[in-house]
Formats: sequence, C-alpha cells, structure tokens
Amino acid sequence: MLPEREEIAQVVVCEDDRATLDLLSENLVADRFGVMQAPSASDALRLCQYGNPDLLLLDLNLPDAAGLDVLRELRDPDRAVSRFDLGLGVIILSGRSTERDRVRGLRQGADDYLVKPFHYPELLARIEAVLRRRRGRRSAPTHVADIRISHEERTVSVGDRRVELSAKEFALLAVLAGEPTRVFSKEELLRDVWGYRSIGHTRTLEAHASRLRRKLDPEGGKFVLNCWGVGYRLVEP
Repeated sequence: MLPEREEIAQVVVCEDDRATLDLLSENLVADRFGVMQAPSASDALRLCQYGNPDLLLLDLNLPDAAGLDVLRELRDPDRAVSRFDLGLGVIILSGRSTERDRVRGLRQGADDYLVKPFHYPELLARIEAVLRRRRGRRSAPTHVADIRISHEERTVSVGDRRVELSAKEFALLAVLAGEPTRVFSKEELLRDVWGYRSIGHTRTLEAHASRLRRKLDPEGGKFVLNCWGVGYRLVEP
C-alpha cells in the first residue's frame, strides 16, 4: 500500500472558467497541494467555511456574485467571526489590470493580486510567500468538549492525549467541529471534505468516520456520532 501523500496546504481555487480551473488544479496537485474547486462565489464561501483551507485563489468575475463581495464576507470580523478563519490567505487572480483594481483588492483584505494571464511559477512563488506570512500569525485553536484542534499546526488532542490523524481525518474533524452539534449529511461531507460532486456508491466517508471515532475515543465512541440515514455530528447537543 502506498503511503498517504503529505500535502503542503489546502487551496480553494475559485474560478468560473473550466479550462483555467482545471489547469490550476492539475499544477497545484502536482506540487503537493490539496485542491478544492469552486466555480462560483457560493462554492468558495462554503468551502472556506467547511473545508478548512489555508489559501483562496479568487477570481473577481464570478457567475453569482462579485469576487470582491466574497472577499468582504471573508474579511468582515462581524460576519466572519464563527464562520471563517480570519487568517485565511487570499490571492486575487484577475484580468482587471488597472492600478485602481489592484489597490481596491488589496484594501479589501487580499494578500496579493496577480493579473491574468500569468505564469504559473510566479503564482507558485506568491502562494508560498503568502503561506509563510500567514502561518506566522497563530490562529486560536478550536475546543469542543475535551477535543482541542490547532488548525495552524494541524494537531489534535483529547485531554492530555495527542491524537495522530491522516489529512482527510483531520479535514473531516475540522468540518464537524465547525458546528459540532449539527448533523452534516453524507452528501455535504463528501462534497466539502473530498470534493465529490455526486456520492455514487462509496464507503469512503463511513471508513474515515469509523477510524476518526476510534482515535478520538478508543473506549466509548462518544465523538463522531452516526445519525442513521442522515449523516454525522461531532457531539450530542
């Protein structure tokens, strides 16, 4: 069995042009980034809320909303306080090349602005620079019952016990911990953690949820609760 690939970071790519979206995704995956595709503003906000990303690549011309509106939602501390990581890195990728557009994007909270067409090696260098800067600003860990999740360090502990999780187990836990008493449907979890557009016949979620449950509580299984026929929640209300 091949070892699970260690990914450098999780990136949401918000781009409505399918060819550009696929090209960016293929290159990022080849460079060991985890990629979540967002062809619309609503997809980007959903993935930024539940997908636990480190970085968002954001187009400004989207079919359902302006890219700057997405950025305002992410950066507004009143609206974002319990929904988004205010430490999320954002790089705007846009065909708008005027100084006014660049300044507007940066003033709204983008970390960088790159004009299309661009060379992928330059984008990669900018991604690495933004991640280095953002990771220097520690974000507060999430606490649910006895569970402590450090999104910055990607570590989990239950009480004084350190829990070793795979990348997908960590991503699943992060989604569930975002709203720990809410029941997430199987469709939501497969879409937000694995990026599946249709669930088909797969036992991926069940297998990961079972392993996560045993790792968090080897004896009692009091976390990652299966709501039969619907999905999973992290803890009882």
